[in-house]
This record gives sequence, structure tokens and C-alpha cells, in this order.
Amino acid sequence: MKKLVIKGGNPLKGKIRVSGAKNAAVAVIPAALLAEGDVIIENLPMIKDVYNYCHILNKMGVNLEISETGTVTLFNGKKNLSEPPCDLVKKFRASYYLLGVLLAKYGEAQVTLPGGCDIGSRPIDQHIKGFEAMGAHVEIEHGLVKAKAEKLVGAQIYLDVVSVGATINIMLAAVRAQGTTVIENAAKEPHIVDVANFLNAMGANVKGAGTDVIKIRGVDKLHGCTHTVIPDQIEAGTFMISAAATGGDVLIENVITKHLDPITAKLIEAGAQIEENGDYIRVSFKRRPKAVNVKTLPYPGFPTDLQQPMTAFLSTAEGTSIITETIWENRFKHVDELKRMGAKIKVEGRSAVIEGVESLSGASVQATDLRGGAAMIVAGLMAEGRTDIYDIYHIDRGYQYIEEKYKQLGANISRVEVEKETYYLDKVVCK
Repeated sequence: MKKLVIKGGNPLKGKIRVSGAKNAAVAVIPAALLAEGDVIIENLPMIKDVYNYCHILNKMGVNLEISETGTVTLFNGKKNLSEPPCDLVKKFRASYYLLGVLLAKYGEAQVTLPGGCDIGSRPIDQHIKGFEAMGAHVEIEHGLVKAKAEKLVGAQIYLDVVSVGATINIMLAAVRAQGTTVIENAAKEPHIVDVANFLNAMGANVKGAGTDVIKIRGVDKLHGCTHTVIPDQIEAGTFMISAAATGGDVLIENVITKHLDPITAKLIEAGAQIEENGDYIRVSFKRRPKAVNVKTLPYPGFPTDLQQPMTAFLSTAEGTSIITETIWENRFKHVDELKRMGAKIKVEGRSAVIEGVESLSGASVQATDLRGGAAMIVAGLMAEGRTDIYDIYHIDRGYQYIEEKYKQLGANISRVEVEKETYYLDKVVCK
């Protein structure tokens, strides 16, 4: 087991390049199975979720190659694939995209219920609703989702809640369905647009991605293509918040600045200076941040995936901040870890009331989930003294070479083996 060790107090300075978007990558990789020719996917982040997906496809019988530069080539020559291995499927949430892909490709799918971060109730009822509307019979037995359809037929589908996963999964199934499928109340996140662009590059007919109505006209077959994954807005936002939190000056390259508007707006409100130009954004901070209120919302609102790093940043703001989480009801687990470091935060239902303190102190803390781990890194960079972050496998699921990137900006951060320490679920006790 390894941990991250951070000695805080260094303002981050310099420039950093953002990797490909995790949330796009984990949808594009399974979508490539829909093609009848070879597919090359570029600018993939080299993270655990990407490696896990490639491992799953390999176990299913897919011939693929993966390079350290972030390119995966899938050779779609095999006609019949094995079922996805349940032990790997359980490791992350996005494995459920195999349902839509296999249903479209073979007319049936059997996939174990997915895993992922414990941030609240994450049902797949809207996915099932979409599949059933297109003519599939879906049932869940002994932890397996079984879907079967003699023929998928286009349908009018209204999502009861805005769901990124359901929007993408229905798109994946609909590209090979007979007729036209219309998804209303669709999610509008940038990675949905990226997946739609990828599908269209393979010969699909998807229109309206990025709006709340997406229309998919089914086609008989898809062909191979080369696709470059968009930059990761969440990684970019994490570095933006880190720069502001440490009073630094950081140039973040390979971004789509429009995707970062809600983060930019809140950081400016807190006192940051931000410069945008083409594919980079520069964040600098000279003073103690001012308290701001944040409410997470579906895109183009403030992203839930940056709520936790933002909570860490605001823990030393001047005044009282209120963060309201409207997406996931259990996304404040990191608050107890921040309290170990001296933060004054009170969780009331779906809101966290943050009374800013002068500074945080280093402590032994846990990465409660992927973005909670990012919050601990932000807090460690801000804090006085040493911070040890445990359970960093969560962080590795979504951030590529995270400590190396922070080192480029002058952070004192390292990954070390855990020795002579006993780790418990809720605390670390040093012998």
C-alpha cells in the first residue's frame, strides 16, 4: 500500500498540461466495439479506469494495443466476445456502458452491476427505461443486469432526471437501432458531445449533443476511425483550484476554456486573477480568498466533481461559505478529513457551512473517494506541515501521474510505501 506525503506551504508556479478527459475516455473505449473496423483513440489519460477498461475488453477477447503516450488501438476482428468479467466490472462505475454497446452489437448483454465511488444512491433505472423503450427486455438477477432484444427500435425517451450515464448508454444502444431515437431532458456535459462526435466519426447519425434533446437515427453498421479525446475539465479545474489555494501562479495548457466557465466565475468571485487565451488558462492569487457560495448543478452549472476540492479551498476563506450539493447526497465524506486538519465545517443535509480559518495543519487523512482524494491534495498543499494521504488508489482512478504534475509546479509531494503503520477505516494510528 502506498500513500502521498505532502509538505505544504509552497505556492504553485509554472505551467502544466491537462490530460484527456476521464469521463469521455471510459465511454469512448467501450463504444469502439460498435465499429466493424479498427479504431484508434488518442489523448487517453493513463489512469486506472482506462487500464481497467482495456483489461476488461482484453478478457472479453478484444485484441488491442495501449501505449504510454495515451493511444489505444482496438482491432475489431472477432465476431463473438465473451461476457465482461464481473470482478473487473465491479471496480468502477462506467463499466455499465457495456450494456448499451453489447445490446446494440449482439442484441443481448449480461453485465454485473457496476462499482465506483460511494457518493450516494446511483441507480441505473433511467438506463433500463431507455433500453426498454427501444424494445429490450431487462431484468436484474443475483447482481447481474440482463438485457435482450430481438430488434432495437427507435423511441421517444424522456429522462426523469438529468443523467449523464443514462444519456450516453441510450446513445450507444440507439446508434444501431431501427429508426430514430429521441432523448429528451438529456445531459449536456462536454464528454457527451465528445462521445457523440466519436460515434459520428464511425458513421453514426447523432444530432443535438450538448443540448437537452438528442436525436439518433440508427444505422446498419459503423466503421473504424481515429478519435482524439477532449481535455479533462475536472483535472483542469483541480489545478485551477490548487493554484488559487496556494496563492500561486499557474498556466494550465490543453484546456477548452468554455468548459471551465463555472469554475472560473467562482474563483474570480473569491479573488483570483484569471487570464484566458485559446487553449490555456492562467490562474494567480495574491491574497486570502473571500468566502463564496457554491451550488452544484448539471452542466453548464458548477460540476459536482469539483465540489470537494472547492470545499478544501474555501476552508481558509475570509468569512462563511455555503456549498450546496444537489447531485449526490453522500458527497461530504471528505469533510471529516478536512476537520482533522483544522477546518471548521458543519454539514446540514445537502449543504456544508464553512467558517474560514486562518490556515490548515498537516495531518494523516484518507482519500474517501476519487474527488475527495483531490480535495485532500488541495488541503495538503495549503496546510502548514506534513500531510499523509491514504487510500490513494481512489485518486489514481482519475488523475494521471498526479504527484509528478504537482512536482512540476514546485509542490513538495511524493508517493511512498506505507511502513510500520496500521490503517483503520476511519483513522490512521502510527505504532
